[in-house]
Amino acid sequence: MFLIVGLGNPEEKYFKTFHNMGYLAAGDAASILGAKFRKKECEASVAEGYVGEEKVIVARPLTYMNASGRAVKQLMARYKLTPEELVVIYDDYDLPKGHVRIRPSGSAGTHNGMRSVIAETGLTEFARIRIGIRDAEVNIPIMGYVLSEVKKEDYDLFSGACRRAAEAAVALAKGERLDLVMNRYNG
Repeated sequence: MFLIVGLGNPEEKYFKTFHNMGYLAAGDAASILGAKFRKKECEASVAEGYVGEEKVIVARPLTYMNASGRAVKQLMARYKLTPEELVVIYDDYDLPKGHVRIRPSGSAGTHNGMRSVIAETGLTEFARIRIGIRDAEVNIPIMGYVLSEVKKEDYDLFSGACRRAAEAAVALAKGERLDLVMNRYNG
């Protein structure tokens, strides 16, 4: 079994914001797996797909970004998952817009959602896929920026980045080695 979590905020008003890149990528991952978000459990909207006979859970926490860890902790406990069976996808202000970066572990950096995941689960050794959102031409405080909507002229760039992040997550769910997935999708 494998768990793909896309971080974001559940209300529709946040759907097109930079902070919802994880939610969008989770939607792409569910689509790749032929799954739909049909149920709610463990404070998350959940889609169930399969890679061969292995179940893959794709989740969007409903706890809002800063409490995302509650849903991740509950899902991991419910399905008795190990850190090797978890990947978290989220936006990253520290990366240039449209870049995808995969890492096997690390800190939360400036991301409150990841701070929550790490605090609630007590884990730092799990795969994470970051989608860069920083626009060097925009000079507003980070909180205002991450909750602002993606510009129409950047939609294709971010849509492509979310799709690449989703493909990388599904590759990990298929059992592909993390270093190979990193080589293929980082950048």
